[in-house]
This record gives sequence, structure tokens and C-alpha cells, in this order.
Amino acid sequence: MALLAYLKSLFILQLLMGFVFVVSGLIINFIQLCTCILWPINKQLYRRINCRLSYSLWSQLVMLLEWWSGTECTLYTDQATVDKFGKEHVIIILNHNFEIDFLCGWTMCERFGVLGSSKVLAKHELLKVPLIGWTWYFLEIVFCKRKWEEDRNTVFKGLKRLKDYPEYMWFLLYCEGTRFTEKKHEISMQVAQSKGLPLLKYHLLPRTKGFTTTLQCLKGTVTAVYDVTLNFKDNQTPTLLGIVNGKKYKADMSVRRFPVEDIPDDEQECANWLHKLYQEKDALQEIYNKEGKFPGPTIIPHRRLWTLLNFIFWATLLLSPLINFACGVVVSGSPLLIIGFIIFLIIASVAIRRLIGVTEVKKTGSSYGNIEAKKQN
Repeated sequence: MALLAYLKSLFILQLLMGFVFVVSGLIINFIQLCTCILWPINKQLYRRINCRLSYSLWSQLVMLLEWWSGTECTLYTDQATVDKFGKEHVIIILNHNFEIDFLCGWTMCERFGVLGSSKVLAKHELLKVPLIGWTWYFLEIVFCKRKWEEDRNTVFKGLKRLKDYPEYMWFLLYCEGTRFTEKKHEISMQVAQSKGLPLLKYHLLPRTKGFTTTLQCLKGTVTAVYDVTLNFKDNQTPTLLGIVNGKKYKADMSVRRFPVEDIPDDEQECANWLHKLYQEKDALQEIYNKEGKFPGPTIIPHRRLWTLLNFIFWATLLLSPLINFACGVVVSGSPLLIIGFIIFLIIASVAIRRLIGVTEVKKTGSSYGNIEAKKQN
């Protein structure tokens, strides 16, 4: 075990895995670009192909969580709810407290067969991130600038376009709008007080517009809302860098299913429903912090081999020519080739580190409540 942990911490292995992810991602993005010719001919075929292409990329990240780090994910829910997973269009409401909360969500998507068709209401800045933003663009992900006056038409048009999506989709919403930090929480609760809303201890005040709009546009398509509350055993603070280093975490996810017909149609009443939901999420987190677990029965969905096999396929395809090239460079003895190869490795390592940096709490999130930032906008 100690030897395995040491191997996982080796930078060269991490670099090779990053190389596989980046190059396979570029290949997938190119194929996605080529599939655009199908859109005017057969839109649903285009969508099905892109679901599988995106699965091939995202499942490499899921593989890191499930097989490389061995992170365990336990669901706290009933069997009747689990039986519906992957068999209906739904909206997912997930708390935004951890660097890898999206990865835990993707893991559940993968285990129930909806990873390729999973959707999210994403901030517009991510569209510019190579691989991630580009893949999402071809997946018809809805991007927003979080300024309703500018987003209104884009969001309505993007959401309504998904009403006839051919694959079951899980549409993820971070209703808090940004990752939880103590500073943002303090400002958020000041806003709650000014509006006469109950204070939250473990969450930011939810932004209701995104939820009410998504529910309104996708009504008739989505049949339920899944409320997912995530936490980690032993007060762990997981990071993507920790996952890359092979560190194992234990994730617990409380899942509650709400049929769409039980949620009010009126926008204000729907917003009130969401505020009440977050009060309940806060109570669940309080129970977890006191007892170390969520209430209710536990279910541990088994990880699937597909993520591992997919990575092995890409690694075999891409690493063989890379290793042969590296050996050729060394054997050649050419200082110019060797220096060039070293520069390539340095650039690759920096690029991969920057991709990881996209998930880091200190580098992400909006200028929530930042008066100075608002003055600049």
C-alpha cells in the first residue's frame, strides 16, 4: 500500500495522466466540431453522438476519483428514489462548499448512466476554458454572466432548446451562485437579514431566479427536483490536487426527490419553496456535523468498469507514441531535441496545473457582495 501511494504521488505519472486527458480532450473537441454538420440534418443524432464524446472525456476525471484515489460515495436515500435514477429528466440542487463537489456529482451521474448528458447552468467565464468550456459548448450547456438583464434572452433560449433532449439529463444548479466561504457567508447573511429571511449556518442565501427560470422553461420535460446535500467524513476538505495525488476521501450525499407537481407554479411561491428547502438543507448539515452522518437509509452504488476501460483505451492510444518519441529523443543525443522536449514537459505541466486551478476555492467564485468589485463593474 505504501508503494502504491508513493507511485500515485510521482509527478511523472501525474503528468502522463494529464497528457492523456489534454490530448484526448483536444481530439474529442475536434470530432465534436466535425459533428456540427449533423445539426441541420439530424439534431438528435448530433446530440447522441456528443453525449458519448463528452462521456469519454468526463469519465477520465471520474476515473481519478473512483479508481485512482479510491474515494467512496455513499447515498442517504430510499430505494424507491434510487430506482428512478437515470430514468427521468431532473433538476439537481447541490450545495457548493467543496472543490470536488462537481466531481462527486459526476460520479453519481456516471453510475446511473447520465454522465454524458448531464447539464449545468454555468458561468460564462468557463466557456473560455480549454477542453471544459469547449466540450460544454458542443453539449449545449447554458452559459450566463449572472447579470439577469444580459442573461434573460440567452438563458430562456438555451433552456427551451433542451426541452426535446433525447437522452435523460440531470441539470445541475448551484443555487448559491458561488462557492461557500466565511466572508461570502457573512455578507450573504447580512442580505438575508435585510430581506427578513431566516439565517443559514452552512449555506449562502440561494439565488432564486436561476431555479425558478429553469423550472419554468423545462416544465413538461423534467419530472422531479433532486435535492442533494454533500459532506465528507472526518471534516475532510477535499481538493482536486489531493485526488490527483491519490488521496482517498469519504463522501456522503443526502438525496431527496421532489416531484415537479409538488412545487408551486407561481414565481414568488416557487422562490419561497427554494428558501425553505435551503433551511432544510441547513438542518441536514447540522445533523451531519453532530452525528457524522445524514438521517435515513444508506445505499452505495457500485463503481463501473467503463471509466477505467475508457482511460486505458486513451492511455494506450496516446502514451505509446509519446514514449517512443521520448526514447528517440534520448537516444539521438541531440541537445536541441532534448531541450525542446524538456520545454514541452514544462509547458504541459503548467497547463495541467492551471486546469486544476479552475476548481480551487481561492481562485473561483464570484465577487459575491464585494462592494468594491461592484463599483468596478
